[in-house]
Amino acid sequence: MSSFSGMNVSASGMTAQRLRMDIISQNIANINTTRDEFGNVYKRQSVVFAEKDVTAFKDVLMKTAGTVGNGVKVTKIARDDKTPLRKVYDPAHPDADEDGYVSYPNVNTVQEMTDLIDATRSYEANVTAFNAAKNIALKGLEIGK
Repeated sequence: MSSFSGMNVSASGMTAQRLRMDIISQNIANINTTRDEFGNVYKRQSVVFAEKDVTAFKDVLMKTAGTVGNGVKVTKIARDDKTPLRKVYDPAHPDADEDGYVSYPNVNTVQEMTDLIDATRSYEANVTAFNAAKNIALKGLEIGK
């Protein structure tokens, strides 16, 4: 096992959580967007993670020997089509339907802020693990002095 594999796992987690925070920020920024460039209402997006693929024999061997994973990757950015859109009565709005209701995105600020806190804490945990792996490598280099 490489001495840098712990740092690689933490770095992949930091990259994934940074993308997650970007998507959450995009959701919050579009909370009042009633129409995009194609005329559709903005829909909430979320990031889907998966473990990085382990295909090399040495990686499979190390995994069976007790070494855990190769990190995380983003498999897709999913659009939430299950949650209904928010309907607000505003007949003067240019995007109002024939009944006077405007469809707003299915973005819930409380949910987004909770997800943002979760992503931030996960990012911080990966930074702490990265720094611990770095310090272990530095202490290993000091042994030879």
